[in-house]
Amino acid sequence: MLLLFHCTCIFNSFFIAFLAEHKLLGQIKNVAKTATKDQLVTAYNQLFETQRFKGTESADKVTEQVKNVKIDEDKAKETKPEETVDEGPPKYTKSVLKKGDKTNFPKKGDVVHCWYTGKLQDGTVFDTNIQTSSKKKKGAKPLSFKVGVGKVIRGWDEALLTMTKGEKAHLEIEPEWAYGKKGQPDAKIPPNAKLFFEVELVDID
Repeated sequence: MLLLFHCTCIFNSFFIAFLAEHKLLGQIKNVAKTATKDQLVTAYNQLFETQRFKGTESADKVTEQVKNVKIDEDKAKETKPEETVDEGPPKYTKSVLKKGDKTNFPKKGDVVHCWYTGKLQDGTVFDTNIQTSSKKKKGAKPLSFKVGVGKVIRGWDEALLTMTKGEKAHLEIEPEWAYGKKGQPDAKIPPNAKLFFEVELVDID
């Protein structure tokens, strides 16, 4: 857009200067209405005699200026810094209950498999996949999902990326990285609730 504007200004200046030399004053679009026939004929002949409509020095200057504008625009694009958003400190804390292998960290998009229990601040359990009875234990499966891509609350996504295979941790997640102002009525999680989890990362695919 800047390039087009610059070119327009250059060419308009060229024609205004040419018309002024021949005392054809006024806006370019109105010259044909205001000039006399003799003035127009003289200007026309002069234009063709000097060949100023062709690739003359003025046109070369225009081309050079256009190139310079393009180079400046390209440099501006290259040097423009990327904007970063500072979100402040993480909205969760993690305490390691059992160390993992300290080697195998999940990456964004990996499938992780977890055992977990979630509690409210008063100790009420609102969700778990850990079964207590022996019959249910046999058929129980860990929760599996792609980590780091928004399949679960952000507190889980961020915390699990810091854990290694076999690690068990206690997580305290602030509302901003949990269910926020809306809460999760179906799970009996009130608005602006801080959540507490015990999570064990049993495997990574």
